[in-house]
Amino acid sequence: MFRPAAIFIGLRYTRAKRRNHFISFISLMSMIGIALGIIVLITVMSVMNGFDREIENRVFSMWPPLTVTSVTNSISNSHELQTLLLHQPDITAVAPYISGQILITNSGFVSPAMVNGIEPKEEQKISQLPQKMVQGVLASLKPHSFNIVLGEELANHLEVIVGDKVTVVTPQVSLSPAGVIPRFKRFTVTGIFRAGSGFGFDMGLAYINLADAQKLFQMNSLVTGIHASIKNVYAAPSLSLQLAKELAPTARIMNWTDQFGPFFRAVQLEKTTMFMVLMLIIAVAAFNLVCTLVMVVNEKEADIAILRTFGATPRMIMTIFVVQGAVVGVIGTLIGVVGGIALATHVTPIVNFIQNVFHVQFLASSVYFVDFLPSELQAHDILKISISALVLSLLATLYPAWHASRTEPVEALRYE
Repeated sequence: MFRPAAIFIGLRYTRAKRRNHFISFISLMSMIGIALGIIVLITVMSVMNGFDREIENRVFSMWPPLTVTSVTNSISNSHELQTLLLHQPDITAVAPYISGQILITNSGFVSPAMVNGIEPKEEQKISQLPQKMVQGVLASLKPHSFNIVLGEELANHLEVIVGDKVTVVTPQVSLSPAGVIPRFKRFTVTGIFRAGSGFGFDMGLAYINLADAQKLFQMNSLVTGIHASIKNVYAAPSLSLQLAKELAPTARIMNWTDQFGPFFRAVQLEKTTMFMVLMLIIAVAAFNLVCTLVMVVNEKEADIAILRTFGATPRMIMTIFVVQGAVVGVIGTLIGVVGGIALATHVTPIVNFIQNVFHVQFLASSVYFVDFLPSELQAHDILKISISALVLSLLATLYPAWHASRTEPVEALRYE
């Protein structure tokens, strides 16, 4: 019977108008502080999730999550290997490729690049390259056409447009009566793509047809390897280990973590650090509850003494003040969650409105990955933040409530 009575008295103390307005003010500030901390934390985490999503989209739209090649960088039984890979339940699509370093020249302009020989119909199954085309179409890479698709920055550097011809020089050489001369071939630019990321795809990549790449690099019917897309890109490391056991010892299995793993780990570390730092805002607001409840306990010493003389146990007294502090934490958390969800879902149009009104640009595409402030609200972030705020609020009530439970009735009523 004591526990419902303790909850009732705790709620009654919360609703009662205190004689000391300063205590009420501190209690209100604690509630507002918790709410503001949660709003800021939800918004910041949502924005970081948005940046994370944009980076992932840009990387995995151009870079395959899994690559299978060999120690000799050439595969003869590519069709058998593709069939074997497609039997893996986690692999959704595969495509053969040939890659090599080249120099592209045009009217005195020279630029190094990585050229990928692909089959356009197969490539669209594992990447979003067809959707990245800003001029021309990927289907223009037909066998023996010697057409080439360039990244936008690479095309601008070479000062070429669709229809121009460029010279591709390979590291391989040919013997002639005049001596050793490098191999080169004229290609027609039939497309330009824009990856829109900060990983150098627009400057360092070019695409030609697979048959043209075989002739350019003198590979006959060989390919460099197989690109594969998988259901869950974060399962690529474990899938690589599994394939390494099933394929021949000469096979080399690479995944996206070999190239971009350190970057994504740095982003994850930044998100974790930001969460811990911003959680201190909520912790400071929660500790204000300690001051509030300590002053409430001092103000209610006579009430505590009377309850003790009526038979209230120390546990009941402690519950009363835990309930009173928890109410402040719960209300602050609810306000913060509602405000955080509202701000996080509208942060992009709000920032765009501010940019349009004051004619400023917070994010420039030439510096950052995007030219807008992305946001992605995730339920597990809201749940984690809410639980953390409630736990901090509850912990802040323990000492004042314990102090109240140790009040001696005789000492408290001596001067009453």
